[in-house]
Amino acid sequence: MGVEERRQQLIGVALELFARRSPDEVSIDDIAAAAGISRPLVYHYFPGKLSLYEAALKRASEDLAGRFAEPHEGPLGARLLRVMRRYFDFVDKHGPGFSALMRGGPAVPVGAAHSISHVSTTNALIDSVRQAAYEQILSHLTIADPPARLELVVRSWISLAESTALIWLDGRRIPREELEVQLVQNFAALMAVSAANDEELRKLLGPMLGDEPADGPFGNLVTRLIALAS
Repeated sequence: MGVEERRQQLIGVALELFARRSPDEVSIDDIAAAAGISRPLVYHYFPGKLSLYEAALKRASEDLAGRFAEPHEGPLGARLLRVMRRYFDFVDKHGPGFSALMRGGPAVPVGAAHSISHVSTTNALIDSVRQAAYEQILSHLTIADPPARLELVVRSWISLAESTALIWLDGRRIPREELEVQLVQNFAALMAVSAANDEELRKLLGPMLGDEPADGPFGNLVTRLIALAS
């Protein structure tokens, strides 16, 4: 294989292993064996496990960020539900790796010279995913310059999706399909609470809900809330 082809192969192998076990539990020997090459050859392409992990993390973060891309067609609730399904597809497939990503990556020795650089790299990749998600949601709301309350709603919702996915991975006690719908409805609820205190958001929320079908996730939430209140 050429140099770049081999590097991409090793990144793919590492991602497969990280999908089944925490990166802390995967050794260079494990990666070499899975790739069918020797341990020294792995070091020929990557200085160490951490550099390979960071390369795999970069590819995974780009994949995860891409899950938020959605055509601007149909009701917003249906769009967000498709996004959440793709998001949980990733979480389901890359459980241990996703957990490591959101918790700052694999452990590095205390006092290691590269530890600060590693933390900075990991944080930058996580922030890039969050920013991509934020920009995608704003594009669906057709808002270029969001007011402060709207920015708070969108960024809070993205954080909620992350924490929900991490909790779900710990035992998977709630069907993921239910959580996907719940997260979409959480978005509508967060918007509604903020709109109740902000005239600008109220004007945005009205048309958004007006286009939602009764059998969609937003319409279903309204029906359930009315039943709950009565």
